[in-house]
Amino acid sequence: MAGGGGDEELKLLGSWASPYVARVKLALHLKGVHYSYAEEDLADKSDLLLRSNPVHKAVPVLIHNGRPVCESQIIMQYLDEAFPGVGPRLLHADPYERAVARFWAAFVEDKLLAPWGMVLRAGTDEERAEWKRQTVAAVGTLEEGLRECSGGNGFFGGERAGYVDVLLGGIVPWVRATEKLSGDRFFDASEAPLLAAWMERFGELDAAKAVFQDVDALVEYSRALQARLAAAAAST
Repeated sequence: MAGGGGDEELKLLGSWASPYVARVKLALHLKGVHYSYAEEDLADKSDLLLRSNPVHKAVPVLIHNGRPVCESQIIMQYLDEAFPGVGPRLLHADPYERAVARFWAAFVEDKLLAPWGMVLRAGTDEERAEWKRQTVAAVGTLEEGLRECSGGNGFFGGERAGYVDVLLGGIVPWVRATEKLSGDRFFDASEAPLLAAWMERFGELDAAKAVFQDVDALVEYSRALQARLAAAAAST
């Protein structure tokens, strides 16, 4: 649980392994907002989840005083607007700086996470090589984005973690799990020194220590998921 936030009632519906749920937890902890958490069984979704997110039927969902807010990026922006006087802002007060952060957030979602998420799920070596190539290219571009946004201060948000840091930070345990699963080191210090240092720096934040999943547990989870997918594919 995070601290602060007055008498507001906040409940987060999530799944422990989800990097998107981790983002929201990180944001709540960084802002210091009280919340309760309910773990969802995604194979047997609760009525509350289905009522709260009838369109996507997915986590995370933040329920604020009975009203649901869905999708991790939207929830993060909502927290800034709903709790303007609580904790640090995730998005900068300046409109241009907010636009820059949203640009890099979209880049992370579309150009980095989309192909990276396919690396372990590729059906052939050729597909995997292509997804890996796209991921490596995106990391190279993001390295320059961090150089531009940080101004030498270590975070995309400058001297402290901001919106892009939290959005990217949610995948840090999965980056480490991927290294164990496949040997791929996408944030390797030899290729992306700024991002490698950023990942270590972000992991030392109190919010990250409170939220990050156990890497070995993620490896087990991923292997079990891959086995189920392989069995389902073999039966079709």
